[in-house]
Order: sequence, then C-alpha cells, then structure tokens
Amino acid sequence: MSKTAEDHVDRLRAQWARELPGLDTQGMEILGRARRITLRVRPAIEAVFEEYALDTGEFDVVSTLLRAGPPYRMRPTELYKSLMISSGGLTDRLTRLTRAGLIRRAEAEGDARSIPVELTPEGRARTEAAFRADMAVEARLLKGLSKNDRTTLATLLRKLAVSLEESARED
Repeated sequence: MSKTAEDHVDRLRAQWARELPGLDTQGMEILGRARRITLRVRPAIEAVFEEYALDTGEFDVVSTLLRAGPPYRMRPTELYKSLMISSGGLTDRLTRLTRAGLIRRAEAEGDARSIPVELTPEGRARTEAAFRADMAVEARLLKGLSKNDRTTLATLLRKLAVSLEESARED
C-alpha cells in the first residue's frame, strides 16, 4: 500500500511537534485541513455563481427558496433564520435579487418581514441551472477520491457536524 503524500498540514504539524513536543495537534489535522480545503475550492464554486450573475449570498437565498418547493415562497424571517444571517443582510440581498428579477415580493402594507418572498420563473430557472453547474464542479473537485472514500468521508463529516451542533445547543 502506498503512503499518502504529505500536505501543508503535515508540514505544519511537524514544525509544531519540533517546537512544542507533546502538544496534541490532531485538531489541526482535521479542522485545519477542512479550512484549507474550503479556501481552495471556494473560488471555483464562486465562479460558477458569477456565471449566473449571482454572488454566494444571493445564491443562498434563491437556493433556499427553490429547496422549499412549490410555490417557492418563504417569509423573510424564515429565510434569515434558515440562512443564519442578520435581517439587514437579508434585506440587501432581497433588494438585489428583486432588481435582477429573480424574486418578487407581494405589495402589502405592514411589516416587510411578514411579506412573503418568492422565486420568479426566471429566478427558478437560473437557480436550478447554477446549482446543476455547481454540483458538476464539486464532483470534479472530488474526483481524487473513490466513491467509497467519498461515502466514508461524508459519514465522518456528518458525525462531526452533528456532534458540533449538539455541543452548541448545550452551551
């Protein structure tokens, strides 16, 4: 069996082992790699959204609406809680998406947080196309892993994510 190639995190851990022997740096082995992977793949994914005249934050909004299913509508309060952003940050995104013709809001009096936001037909088509292109890029980025490796990695990451969510609820 061939040895896995050394990466940047391996080199960092070796340096820390030399400078602070006995310190457990296994967290870096996992979380440091996750951060570096995210930073490395982000430009390719953002480029896909840019092809569809969206930024990542805008894509988050329209994809959340699309995943909601017909009639592809949610209240702004539901959206910003789902996206874990401030209501002000959502308002800016909604304004840009409305100007682009990808969403619409019903005209009504009262609190804008209660007026549903929905995808337009153009918004639905563009979001679906952008998501399909994104999944193609992500599949290409993962081609270095076998199907079994991808399944194992996904299972382990899910386990870590659930553990972190549970810890956050306990705090």
